[in-house]
Amino acid sequence: MVHKSELIRILKERCSDLEVSIDPALLETHGCDWTRFRKPRPAAVVFPRSIEQVAKLVGVAAELHFPLVPSGGRTGLSGGAIAGAGELVVSFDRMRRILDFNAVDRSLTVEPGVVTQTVQEYALQQNLYYPISFAAEGSSQIGGNIATNAGGIRVLRYGLTRDWVAGLKVIDGRGELIECNSGLVKNASGYDFRHLFIGSEGTLGLVVEATLRLTDIPPPSRVMLLAVTGLEAMMQVFRSFNDALTLTAFEFLSDNALRQVRQGHNLPAPMDADSPFYALLEFESANEQQEELGLQCFEQCLDDGTVVDGVMSQSEAQAADLWRYREGISEAITPFTPYKNDLSVRVSAVPAYLDGLDRLVKTHYPNFEVLWYGHIGDGNLHMNILKPEEMTVEAFESACGQVNPEIFALTREYQGSISAEHGIGLLKQAYLGYSRSEVDIDRMRAIKAVFDPYKIMNPGKLLG
Repeated sequence: MVHKSELIRILKERCSDLEVSIDPALLETHGCDWTRFRKPRPAAVVFPRSIEQVAKLVGVAAELHFPLVPSGGRTGLSGGAIAGAGELVVSFDRMRRILDFNAVDRSLTVEPGVVTQTVQEYALQQNLYYPISFAAEGSSQIGGNIATNAGGIRVLRYGLTRDWVAGLKVIDGRGELIECNSGLVKNASGYDFRHLFIGSEGTLGLVVEATLRLTDIPPPSRVMLLAVTGLEAMMQVFRSFNDALTLTAFEFLSDNALRQVRQGHNLPAPMDADSPFYALLEFESANEQQEELGLQCFEQCLDDGTVVDGVMSQSEAQAADLWRYREGISEAITPFTPYKNDLSVRVSAVPAYLDGLDRLVKTHYPNFEVLWYGHIGDGNLHMNILKPEEMTVEAFESACGQVNPEIFALTREYQGSISAEHGIGLLKQAYLGYSRSEVDIDRMRAIKAVFDPYKIMNPGKLLG
C-alpha cells in the first residue's frame, strides 16, 4: 500500500477534478459512524460528484491496492463505516441529486447521498409514499440504507429496504459500472446482482445510483402506547391487535428504556401505571370503525390482564409525541457509550428467547444496566448495555465481549441472527459464524473475490 503522501499526490494527478481533503476535522467526522469503540484514522476523505469520478477513483485504488471505506450519513451501529487503518474514505455528501421521477412506474431515481427523509418528503409531494422509516432518517443516506438493507419501524407492514429497490448502479472493486435490473418489475434473465449488493455493507462495490419504488399514501393511523405486564403478555397483545387490525408497527421497550428516554429528552410520564414492558403500536385507521376496533382490542387486553394502562393518539402531533418514547431511546443513551447487540429470532420464539437472554444478562452483567427495545412485530430485539461512568471504553468492551459467545450461541439455538438490521460491520465480524455456516462464509468470500478481486472494498468489515 502506498504512503499517504504519495496517495494524495497520485489522486491529485490522476483524479484532478476530485475533491480531496486531509482536514483533521473532516477525517474525524467522516472516518467513523455512531460506533464509539474504534478511533477513526483515515488517510484522506474524497468527495466525488459523479459516477465517472467514482469509477476513476476506484480504478486508481485497485491499481494501487489501496483500501476504500464508503461514507454516507454515518448513522450505522456496527462499525461498518469506520476507517481505522489509514484507508481512503469515499464520502457521497456531494452526490445528493434526485435524478428522475416516473409517475407511471411510481419510481424515483436518486444519487446515493440523498437523505432518506428527503426521499420520503419528495414522494409525498408526488402524492406517493416511501415507507422505509427509522430514527436516523433525517441524516442517513440512501446508499447506506441499501448497503445495510435498513429496516426500521415499519418492517411489519412494508418490509425492508431490499423490497423497495427496483434498480441499482454500482461501481465494483475493479472500477467497472454494473447496472442491476434497470427498474423492471419482472426480470427472469438470470442472477439478480441487485440483491447481492443490497446488504453487502460496501464490501462488493459502491452504490452510485438507485431506483426506488414508491407506493400509495397509507390511510390515517393511530398510535397507542400500552403498559404490558410481561413478555408472554406482549405476544398476546400483538396477536390480538394483529388479528383485528392492519398494524404498520409493533414496537416494545423495557421500563428502564422508558426511564432513560424520558430523562434524556425531558419527556413527561406517558401514563399513570408503571410496568416492566411497554408496547408502542401503530395501526391504519381510515374510519371510525377501525378506531373503535382498536379501542375494543385495548379493552379486551385490560380485561384479560395483559395490559394495565394505555394511551392513544388523537392527532398527528400526539402520534409523533408517542413515537418519541421509542425513537428517542438510541440518542438518549448515546452518552453512556452503549454496547449494542442487534438480535433476531422468529416472532413466535421471542418470549422464550428473551427469557433465556435475561438469565444470561443477570448472571454475567449484575452490575451493568441493560435495557431492551426493538421490533417485536418482526422478531428484532435491541440489547443495550450501558457503560458505567468510571469504566474505560476498552475495559467495558472487553467485559461485554466475553459474554457474546454465550449470547450468540443461544441465538444460534433459536436459528436466529446475530445482526437483524445493523449489519456485521467491524464489531460483529468475529462472530459471523454463529449465524452463517463455514460453507456460507466460503461462498460469500468467493462472491467477494469476483466483484472485489483486489480486496479494496471496505476491508475488515463483514468477512474480515
